[in-house]
Amino acid sequence: MRLWDRVFDSYVMTNMNHLTSQLLLPEAERSGRAREAALAGLAMAYKMIDEKLAARMWAAGATFSMADCAAAPSLFYSNVYAPIPADHTTLAAYFERLMSRPSVRRVIAEARHKVAASL
Repeated sequence: MRLWDRVFDSYVMTNMNHLTSQLLLPEAERSGRAREAALAGLAMAYKMIDEKLAARMWAAGATFSMADCAAAPSLFYSNVYAPIPADHTTLAAYFERLMSRPSVRRVIAEARHKVAASL
């Protein structure tokens, strides 16, 4: 479980944060090289996760765990920048299971509500 938590935080969320930080910079200061490196990191992470989850329902095994709690936000946001490739069917199915969880749906709805209320 701890390994998968680290995978999602270190390889998915970190690359997603690098992409976000580039968007926060003035356009003239953005680095195409940094963007490409982050996208390549996400591609590598997606491929590895897709392969390793092949025989699992959830990241750390048969039951939903803290590893999946780490996966949900990292995959939710990174999927905006770099959608899960069509040939990563295991990862895509896992992502759909995550997004279908009532707790995950509730968190996303609450976050959207808070953002909308702050605008």
